[in-house]
Amino acid sequence: MTGMTIRRRAELFVAEEHDRRLDARTTGDERGILVDFLAAQRATLELKCAGVEGELARRSVEPSTLSLLGLVRHLTDVERRWFRRVLAGQDVPLLFSTEAEPDRDFDGAVAGPAAVAEAWEAWRAEVAFAERFVTEAPHLDITADDGWRGAVSLRWVLIHMIEEYARHNGHADLLRERIDGAIGV
Repeated sequence: MTGMTIRRRAELFVAEEHDRRLDARTTGDERGILVDFLAAQRATLELKCAGVEGELARRSVEPSTLSLLGLVRHLTDVERRWFRRVLAGQDVPLLFSTEAEPDRDFDGAVAGPAAVAEAWEAWRAEVAFAERFVTEAPHLDITADDGWRGAVSLRWVLIHMIEEYARHNGHADLLRERIDGAIGV
């Protein structure tokens, strides 16, 4: 094994000096820490999808219909649901799934530059809305009524979003590794 570099699965996906996920605070106020953790999870999704745009719709972990593009579409709808529809009370439809087709966010993810661009544009718009909403909220205890969970606070939504991204970033790890062998945090 002399001269051989041993790779660990937990290595960073990008060089440490270029990884903005490492900028998250480790001390400070609750809102700042939650916002930083969510930003790091969002950045992880972007990293896992970077450089394989032509393969984003590939369902690489058969028999699952999950794809990286499907994850982007799904997380777009999750962002939209919690921040626009529930917390802000906006009467807007989800973008990629419907009541009649609840898995269309995954199942409708098709290859092609236009579909990829549409998904990323929608995701970035929903993230920007969520970031503005959180910044402008007077505190984390604001609540809204959700037909599924009942009363939810902004604090709960932020924690749930971190959980949602973390879960799906695990899926993204497997999908990406099957696409091109890339591994890492």
